[in-house]
Amino acid sequence: MSQRADNAEDLEEGLLTGARRPLRASFTTKFTLKKMILALVVLASIGLLGSMLTHSKTVTPALGVPANVQLEWAQYSPYIPHGIYSGPPSGCEITQLQRHGARFPTSGAATSIIAAVGKLQAVKAYNDPDFDFLKTFTYDLGTNDLVEYGADQSFDAGQETFFRYADLISSDNLPFVRSSSSERVVLSATNWTAGFSSASHHVYNPILSVILSESANDTLDDNMCPAAGSSDPQTNTWLATYAPPITSRLNAAAPGANLTDTDTSSLISLCPFETVAKRTKSAFCKLFEHESGAFPGFGYSGDLDKFYGTGYGQPLGPVQGVGYINELLARLTETPVQDHTQTNTTLDSSPLTFPLNRTVYADFSHDNQMIAIYAALGLFRQPQVEPLDPTKPNPERIWRASALVPFSGRMITERLKCAGSKGDAKTVRVRIWVNDVLQPLEFCGAGEDGVCSLDAFVKSQAFARSNGAGDWEKCFA
Repeated sequence: MSQRADNAEDLEEGLLTGARRPLRASFTTKFTLKKMILALVVLASIGLLGSMLTHSKTVTPALGVPANVQLEWAQYSPYIPHGIYSGPPSGCEITQLQRHGARFPTSGAATSIIAAVGKLQAVKAYNDPDFDFLKTFTYDLGTNDLVEYGADQSFDAGQETFFRYADLISSDNLPFVRSSSSERVVLSATNWTAGFSSASHHVYNPILSVILSESANDTLDDNMCPAAGSSDPQTNTWLATYAPPITSRLNAAAPGANLTDTDTSSLISLCPFETVAKRTKSAFCKLFEHESGAFPGFGYSGDLDKFYGTGYGQPLGPVQGVGYINELLARLTETPVQDHTQTNTTLDSSPLTFPLNRTVYADFSHDNQMIAIYAALGLFRQPQVEPLDPTKPNPERIWRASALVPFSGRMITERLKCAGSKGDAKTVRVRIWVNDVLQPLEFCGAGEDGVCSLDAFVKSQAFARSNGAGDWEKCFA
């Protein structure tokens, strides 16, 4: 097999699973929801490609919901840039990372949603006209999979990557794309490649080259640490704190429904889930938009879930991101992967399945895994590593799921090799963007420009380079 798959059959087969998968479904085909994308891109030099760089129109539609409301949907928030991206200095090189787009509820969440809706629809008469739509409402969402809106997000993300980094691409140097094996993640990856291709007027047509099985070693999934705890204690405490007055109001509006606080959370989640699935504002949003604590409370539940699930609040959370960071270090330093955690050593030791000479890499993954990667890197630390209080949100907190892992969220790691530099680890620079916000990288001595030397960046990742400083072994204790 050649180093890069050059046709649809190579992509469909996949390099790990052997299972045939579609090159891509048209992004106009209706999808069930995807879960999460990671994209790593290593780039070479900045320039112009003339008319090829004329931006195509984005395909992701507006949802008819104010941005400030969407930002309170936690990990179910659609991608919104939180800053303004600025390209690197002329003559430098760069690198990038990204997450998948919007999906349907998981099967477990769907079961809870259907039960809550059923309680409301069993009510004979409502005391609030906002509930009248339930008389004819039919729940028809799928489970787990990518929705059309999520496919559109991924397509636009691929376009954006081309427009930013087009001069780093050639017919002999296309993006190298990997994906975890969940269908929603695979479809996110192939819609991203379709967007990239479309933006180049189909001059450059990257493909999905490696599909990592989630039943084997996989740095793009968070299912390899069986001893890790969950966020349930914290999220349950917060649910009991914020939800009771909302639940009481719902039960007053729907006499006899006997909704629980868990039902309330499920019904709030229908606002984002139905909105992204139908690509227009859900009627369930109106049930909560005048309840001041509903969406902020729901959003903070997502913040707690990520912080205590695979983030800093989970003792065995950050170690689940170590394998990916060691792959990132290998690409930044152009040296073989050194890792003894969840990397697939067979794939990572082969230039066919883990090349080190590309200018763009794109990896597609899940939100929980992306959180683990942030925590292992040292991003989004509160001052003095302040934990999130499960009874009282800090309004100044920087840890917000909607800013960290929205649907189609993205992290960009840029490798800057400026003209005239020696190109060694002390002169090559690194900076990181998350959803277009430049990260401070204080852990490697970055200044206001957010840039530190590659040498300092590598040294700052001692936790990853030590395979989690003993935490990985605790995963199986």
